[in-house]
Amino acid sequence: MRNTYLCLQENERRIREERERENKFNETLGSAGSLSRYESKRFKTLLPQMMASAISALFHVVVGISLAYSAILLPQLEEESSDLKITKAQGSWIASVITITIPVSGMTCGFLMDGMGRLNTIKLAMIPAVVGWIIIATSKSVMMMIIGRIITGFAAAWGTSPAMVYITEIARADMRGSLMSFAPAYTSLGVVLAYFQGWMLHWRTVAWVCNVYAVVPFVLVMFIPESPAWLVSKGRNDQAKKSLNWFNKYQPQPQNKTQTFAQLQFEYLLKEHEDKEKLRMKGGMAERAKEFLKPTGYKPLLILLGLFVFQQFSGIYITLFYSITFFQEVHSGMDPYFVSILIGGVRFFMSIVNTYMLKTFCRRTLIIYGSAAMAVCMFVSGLYTHWIKEGVTTLTWVPVLAILLYVVTSMVSLLSIPWTMTAELFPIEIRGVAHSIVYSSAYLIMFLSIQSYNTLKDTFKGVAGLQWFFAVTSLAGLVYAYILLPEAHGVKLADIQEYFKYNNVYIGGINTKESALKKADRMEKEQMEELVNRV
Repeated sequence: MRNTYLCLQENERRIREERERENKFNETLGSAGSLSRYESKRFKTLLPQMMASAISALFHVVVGISLAYSAILLPQLEEESSDLKITKAQGSWIASVITITIPVSGMTCGFLMDGMGRLNTIKLAMIPAVVGWIIIATSKSVMMMIIGRIITGFAAAWGTSPAMVYITEIARADMRGSLMSFAPAYTSLGVVLAYFQGWMLHWRTVAWVCNVYAVVPFVLVMFIPESPAWLVSKGRNDQAKKSLNWFNKYQPQPQNKTQTFAQLQFEYLLKEHEDKEKLRMKGGMAERAKEFLKPTGYKPLLILLGLFVFQQFSGIYITLFYSITFFQEVHSGMDPYFVSILIGGVRFFMSIVNTYMLKTFCRRTLIIYGSAAMAVCMFVSGLYTHWIKEGVTTLTWVPVLAILLYVVTSMVSLLSIPWTMTAELFPIEIRGVAHSIVYSSAYLIMFLSIQSYNTLKDTFKGVAGLQWFFAVTSLAGLVYAYILLPEAHGVKLADIQEYFKYNNVYIGGINTKESALKKADRMEKEQMEELVNRV
């Protein structure tokens, strides 16, 4: 017992020394938070980060076109004059197959961007993109078309995931969310371009034009530097210094410091890399897997997977992939291509507005009120679609207006927030792995929803019944979020973890209160476990 006590005392001494060394380092260099006090907030200092973010995210335009391409492709293939005939089942596969390739390609993308670098992986994405679009443009069979779509799916993952990681690593902390909004804005722009080109051009010509959009990011990323964090992780310190000098070229000399801000940031990145290496050596995949067996691991995982089910079957992505066909069957009397372009423009505008909304309002509030509005809009659209078909009304513009409002409300609720919360609910130890699991599962659910479009339409006796199904699903998502989804906006990660430990439903808010005795016992136990583990 005495030996154990002495051992614990010795480890307490080591812990104090380690913390003193850490404090000394932070005093001379500054932690992530203290570094920010040396960082100028002037707009000019942000210009290099804005330029790099805008360029690195450009491949999202290609992704937006890839997602919306089926909407302009299928109606043209169903025409009598088409040189490539398809069945409804084949059309569903052409539309949905790209979504099932993204999770598979995402796994390979992780290895590529860690090995080759963030920007080199974006450059590499040009190859499958060009090959895929050429195969689509020259397709003489459905199988060739599906193969082309699969290959462009790989390009989508390789060109977008590295961009998001890159922006996260180079962006100023308070501007990270705003700079990452380039990605959804570009995706929405790609959707608009796809609809517009489909209105004017043959689907084969659109496929040829898409090669231009794939080459542009390849060329432009040559003019921005690689992520300093990745360069440091590979021991390429000289290149990391040059990169930091480029990003901080407009930063003034920090007060009371002999080093430039770029030099301070370089030293911080070195320390951060050392800490990550220690953490990696301390626990492997087995330790991470154990984290998923804890309430802080499996609860947010299950909640988010359920939220994505409601997202996908509320019609958000189904109306995107089948936009032209969908509006043809609504019988609004308006050109379905024009309506799709209008809705794509609204998506693009709302993707910009969404940056402010997510920064200002609570996640739960947006999902609850947004889902309610989505349900009302889809119910009204379905009702008027039914009346138009029955000849009860001639107000053919009402379904279009209702769906426009549905898109507006979905962009600030069920469409964007589930993707955002994958980075907010999980503990840091498993955040990367958990994000990959949820991301891949979400695309599998998306594949199922898009694949089931024709089946759902037949089951609910037409597009009016389908819209009512979307309305009911949106309401179910509202109830689900109200009961189970915790608020993450403005809430500390530690409080979120405490919530998952002791709560199963959210009604009433985050409640992490325990009895004084129980809390004291738990804290004592955790402290003893920490000391024993350090032994």
